[in-house]
Amino acid sequence: MSHREWKRLTNVERAFFINAFEMDLLAGVFGDLDPAEQDMPLGELALVLLSLVDRGFVEARRYARWIADDGREGLTPGDVIPQHELPQVLADSATWAYPDEDSWIGAISLVETDAGRRISRRSPEELAQGGS
Repeated sequence: MSHREWKRLTNVERAFFINAFEMDLLAGVFGDLDPAEQDMPLGELALVLLSLVDRGFVEARRYARWIADDGREGLTPGDVIPQHELPQVLADSATWAYPDEDSWIGAISLVETDAGRRISRRSPEELAQGGS
């Protein structure tokens, strides 16, 4: 099932899935787009991302500070940005750029949902079949 679903996605949708799988900053999606797609208007890219969010495949979150048990500091995808706020957040071109400051706290990260993982990962049945 997942392989067929993956093939049905557009290249732009796949780029957002890759970004979400990596829990990368939203700006990282441009590295996963084809060169021609990198010049798409941000509004068009936002519509694709909003569609994936609406379908329950991807969540947009803001990076938050994280402290490991041993005291090391890092980042973690924080709280989900509510769907009704996301169009306004994505309308800001700064949301699509890497932060100027050293800290990524508050920057947008994409995260796959369980439903998204069923599309981006091979099912046990597909793995057993060994096909591509």
